[in-house]
Amino acid sequence: MIATRPLGPTRFMDRRKFQDARAVDVLSAQHYQWGAGCDGWRLLNLPNLSVIQERAPPGAAEIRHFHQRAQQFFYVLSGAATLECGESRVELQAGQGCHVAAGLEHRFSNLTDRDVIFLVISSESTLHDRINV
Repeated sequence: MIATRPLGPTRFMDRRKFQDARAVDVLSAQHYQWGAGCDGWRLLNLPNLSVIQERAPPGAAEIRHFHQRAQQFFYVLSGAATLECGESRVELQAGQGCHVAAGLEHRFSNLTDRDVIFLVISSESTLHDRINV
């Protein structure tokens, strides 16, 4: 016979942390604008983890910058984008992503004739952690 222990709250994360669990989307998330006609929605905004959905119209681009603490993962949902990372240039299609390490200069741009919709997942949050080059 195999001895088993009952699974109790001490074996899992404190369930009270999930009392506010709810679906979030671009209609319910905090919205902001950046660059020339770009939109962002903060789907998750925690000190150690941020998930943002963004939309960049044709010709839009960020200013080249880096983050001292935050690492990021850019993931294209629809359209195509160019991500300059250090000396490299990565072309991203829908369903593709790229990791950007903390401290690495980068720039996201849409060089196509269609909107690009993408996720930016950051650990830690990038708030107050951006240095333009």
